[in-house]
Amino acid sequence: MLKNFKSHFKFTKQERNGIFFLLILIVLLQITYFLIKTQHSDNGRLIVINTAAQNRIDSLKQLALVKDTLRIYPFNPNFVTDYKGYTLGMSTEEIDRLLKYREAGKYVNSISEFQKVTQIPDSLLNVISPYFKFPTWTQKEKTSNTDVKNVNSLKESSRSQIIDLNKATAEELKRISGIGEKLSNRIVKFRNRLGGFLVNEQLYDVYGLNVQVADKALEQFQVLELPNVKKIKINLASVDELSSLIYISKQLAHKIITYRTQNGPFRSMEDLEFVPDFPIEKIDRIGLYLSFAND
Repeated sequence: MLKNFKSHFKFTKQERNGIFFLLILIVLLQITYFLIKTQHSDNGRLIVINTAAQNRIDSLKQLALVKDTLRIYPFNPNFVTDYKGYTLGMSTEEIDRLLKYREAGKYVNSISEFQKVTQIPDSLLNVISPYFKFPTWTQKEKTSNTDVKNVNSLKESSRSQIIDLNKATAEELKRISGIGEKLSNRIVKFRNRLGGFLVNEQLYDVYGLNVQVADKALEQFQVLELPNVKKIKINLASVDELSSLIYISKQLAHKIITYRTQNGPFRSMEDLEFVPDFPIEKIDRIGLYLSFAND
């Protein structure tokens, strides 16, 4: 029986060589697998998330979504609010730099100057800069004589010709081609219901006013003095208080309060996006009149 058992381990020379090479192949495959696994593990440990870059990517994605749902009107970048900056994809730091610059009584008068102040990257600047609307006198300044005295004189002269949009009469507004008696009276009525324009872009909200005509009007009329507007406390306001704002109908006011009752107080403007039928395209303007205080 032992003799028969030993017979199972008798191999020819060719069979022994084949078994030897098979063992070598198995060992080589094991070594290769080990090296590849180790390399992948090392690469995983070397991956470092660039938070700033990721935030920028997220901002651009957010802006892409906003562009799909909102209609962006031409605007003066000097008057970007916190929420407007957020919807444009700007970071908190970039918005703060602009606000600090404005608090010092300074204005940006060109795309390059806006980037210098805010330090936003080219990728975002290329997306939002086509919507920049600078006052006419800033554009004249760029093509005028390089003499500082002449430039300053042009600036002051142009500024003195701009009329405060919050003080303009219906007759003065009719000077703009495309604004007749009906539209001029409608602008004044709209302004009165608002309690005064807070930003130039609100002119685009006047019913029946063509965008191109509004552009022309903003070359001669600008918000120079801000009205004293009492903000509505959205977490405490009644239907009547909310609907007193021209942007909010009674029906929408009911929906806002229903959502507030079911989900708790609003913490920021972003929460309003979840209210059914909320006019997202005007959220930055509406936010100017709302307060999120709970007392």
